[in-house]
Amino acid sequence: MIDSHCHIDVADFDHDREEVVSRAREAGLAEMLVVAGRDEEAGLERALGVAEHFALPVTGGVHPHEARLWDERVEDELRGLAREGRIVAVGEIGLDFHYDHSPRPAQREAFRRQIRLARDVGLPIVVHTREADEETATLLEEGGASEVGGVIHCFTGGLDLARRSLALGFCISFSGIVAFPRAEVIQQVAREVPDDRLLVETDAPFLAPPPHRGRRNEPAFVVEVARHVAALRGVEPEALGVLALRNYARLFRRPLAAADR
Repeated sequence: MIDSHCHIDVADFDHDREEVVSRAREAGLAEMLVVAGRDEEAGLERALGVAEHFALPVTGGVHPHEARLWDERVEDELRGLAREGRIVAVGEIGLDFHYDHSPRPAQREAFRRQIRLARDVGLPIVVHTREADEETATLLEEGGASEVGGVIHCFTGGLDLARRSLALGFCISFSGIVAFPRAEVIQQVAREVPDDRLLVETDAPFLAPPPHRGRRNEPAFVVEVARHVAALRGVEPEALGVLALRNYARLFRRPLAAADR
């Protein structure tokens, strides 16, 4: 099992981060991907430090919420991290038209530039999209994102976004939302995603799956996400876990032994 997207670097885990990682490993997780976001105070350093402390892979990018921070200096920083091999993907990047914490023109520009950056450095893309399906798919298509591939994380979109993302060679990742009662469209996509394009995640500390709803989410809970997706697809959770592990290892070029079995 893997958690293909978590934020264990954030303050929610400051008091028990070691225990959280231990519980994940006890739950059978081979790896957790720490997804970094750039903020005004710590930049990417907090996430990089946490990932390196636990020998975990980490991404780097400017989230649409912080798109107003995008500039040439940030681009150079990300390019350097990629060339040094310190990040395994560019992300999470994309569009969020629900909260609009950054102006939409700034979101679009940061997204375009980071797609181009990912192509320049040859890394996959981790995409965040909310209430922006059409523009997200169009910018990925126009930006040539199919050259590097990536993942639509915490999938909450519609069938058209799923279809267009798959056509670009992207994976689709499901979080605890897939188990929510009113998530019929997401559940339909989870049934239909090809075996070689499916991932699972927690997005911890957010979106804890049943039976943990209302609690802080953590990587160990990805086991519950896998159970729900497996039930939708009519397979055993263990088989789905191995499937997701293989896809994760291929996408992020991780040397996980179980992925070759």
